[in-house]
Amino acid sequence: MTSILLTQNSTFIIGPVAKLLGFLMNGIFELLYKIGIPNVGISIILFTIIIYLLMMPLTIKQQKFSRLSAKMNPEIKAIQKKYANKKDNESMMRMNQEVKAVQEKYGVSSAGSCLQLFITLPIMYGLYRVIYNIPAYVTKIKLVYEGLVGKLMASDSAVAYIQEIGATKGFAKSDYTLSNTFIDVLYKFNENEWAALAEKFPNLAGDITTTIEQLEEYNTFLGINILNSPSSIISDAFKTGSFVLVIGAIAIPVLAAVTQLINIKLMPQPQMEGQEDNPMMSSMKMMNYTMPLMSAFFCYTMPVGVALYWIAGPLVRSVIQIITNKHLDSIDFDEEIKKNIEKAGKKKQKQSFTERALAEAAKMNTKAVESSGLSQKEKEEQLRKANEYYKQASANSDSIAAKANMVRKYNEKNKK
Repeated sequence: MTSILLTQNSTFIIGPVAKLLGFLMNGIFELLYKIGIPNVGISIILFTIIIYLLMMPLTIKQQKFSRLSAKMNPEIKAIQKKYANKKDNESMMRMNQEVKAVQEKYGVSSAGSCLQLFITLPIMYGLYRVIYNIPAYVTKIKLVYEGLVGKLMASDSAVAYIQEIGATKGFAKSDYTLSNTFIDVLYKFNENEWAALAEKFPNLAGDITTTIEQLEEYNTFLGINILNSPSSIISDAFKTGSFVLVIGAIAIPVLAAVTQLINIKLMPQPQMEGQEDNPMMSSMKMMNYTMPLMSAFFCYTMPVGVALYWIAGPLVRSVIQIITNKHLDSIDFDEEIKKNIEKAGKKKQKQSFTERALAEAAKMNTKAVESSGLSQKEKEEQLRKANEYYKQASANSDSIAAKANMVRKYNEKNKK
């Protein structure tokens, strides 16, 4: 469990992506620090904007793929219907060839959307890991904790106490050989837990107060500590009788739901036959309404820092979606299809040419050997040398064009 939380994420693919994104987050915070506004909340918002802008080309490509797929799908379905009752290998091969020809016509690859998803998902997971565990990636935030952590680690009773608190937050005791784990646990402390720590170790009260004050300077956004959740803020308000922050705490999940709903409305909806009775369309419509509610719930229970990402993300995506829609509306997809047809035709022509060249070259070489007046043993030796030559030349490439080139080179060599 702690491998997810312990300092920098080390999961395959996600870990390196999170580390790269962490450099960006750290750079943003350092820049804000230099201009006098070192604030984690502002850093998260800027970080989200930059990431989504960098991903904009992928978004455009993915939605262009979706529009072309929508035009292509009727032809694909017609081919599938044509071979619906034919299950023999020859029919399956012909169907696959016809489907591939249609995909080439529209410039769509069956692996295209998978590749975009493969690129996008690690970025999104890595982005979330960075935001969820800021001290692991932002140096100045981590340094705030290190002085206090050093003194806590020097006290056996303090180590035992932090281990006990950490166990309630999902940390195993074996992980406390590193100061990073102490920082991870302290990063998840609420105000009551900080107060309890100061009461338990009065000799460290001054260090605890200094740490809290520095963290509040970095983590306070519009009067709210981004390490607290809206639910805890509202709960504390009823306990203390101070309702100053309640409006802000309520606004966070509401904004998360509204921004998510706006983003869904702007997203292009897939067109399917028989939409009214289509179960997939019904479930997608249901998701369109449940997602904003889920966003509101998550942002109510999670730290405000994570909620800021949930709010900023849909807002940025909505702006990008408006730009993307205008760009895609300006594209003449019929003209795109014509270009793809010409491109596919040239590709086939080139493949056909190289295949013929290979066949002719091989034929000429065989005739040359047969008509050379050599003995059978000498002919076999010549052919053996030719095969060896091909093998050596094909070490770097297996393409038809490369093989044709090998045959040409060997013929030229024999002519000398």
